Amino acid sequence: MLSQNTRRGFWCECWTENLTEEQGPALLASFDAYSAPQADRWVAVALRTISPALDSDASDEAWEWLHDGRAETRRALLRSEPCTVSVTHADTRVTWTVRPVTYLPLSHRARRELPLCAYDFKRRPTATRLS
Repeated sequence: MLSQNTRRGFWCECWTENLTEEQGPALLASFDAYSAPQADRWVAVALRTISPALDSDASDEAWEWLHDGRAETRRALLRSEPCTVSVTHADTRVTWTVRPVTYLPLSHRARRELPLCAYDFKRRPTATRLS
């Protein structure tokens, strides 16, 4: 049972991976969505944004998901199932993952004593902007 302060949502990530190197994937972006439509819209906007720069095969993959696969992804998210969308451009695979999560509220600091380690951090002076 969830507390009334928790909120269901989706954790969305975008990963890139160079397929010719032995390094693992690298996190490019993340997004916290509070509904299935918001989560799949994040992926759709990203795919539409990058599709003009993709090679023809990757662009076809992107538009195939946008036209055909997106509805199935949305249905899966509405069932609280994790989803993955990938396109491969040249030697790079871009993968979006969306998984259901429960967001916990952050503790409010008002009228609370901070832990001693909080005072170890000092603000750095900001750089002066030249106009």
